[in-house]
Amino acid sequence: MALRLLTALALFIDAGVHLFLAPGYQNAQPGTISQGTLFLLEAAVALVAGIFVLLRGSRAAYAVALLVALSAFAAVMLYRYVDIPAIGPIPAMYDPVWFFSKTLSAVAEGAGALLAAAGLARASGKRRSAVVKRPTTRPGT
Repeated sequence: MALRLLTALALFIDAGVHLFLAPGYQNAQPGTISQGTLFLLEAAVALVAGIFVLLRGSRAAYAVALLVALSAFAAVMLYRYVDIPAIGPIPAMYDPVWFFSKTLSAVAEGAGALLAAAGLARASGKRRSAVVKRPTTRPGT
């Protein structure tokens, strides 16, 4: 249960930071999606994944949490260190500065990914150990 709570907490922190930052990133070029809109989408997905893990704690829930947290962590690290130009409607989001909210989000996403991976491994281990092996019988014994 502690692993579920911590994984969900990491995702909720991620969602909270993105909700907090979204209003400051709403400006967008015509024909593109604003970074603020992407932040709102990330917040919604992280919130749903956190609730899913909290309620279920299943392999599927941990897999979703891992996907959400790891993709968010990869995005913040990528856009921190690499100046990627706009790709179609996705805006250029290069931001080479660390500040408190961004750091908090990155730490929560990284921790959430690790916790979700641990939960996924643990849930997979439980499933394997729950498989009951039938005793083998030899003919004539």
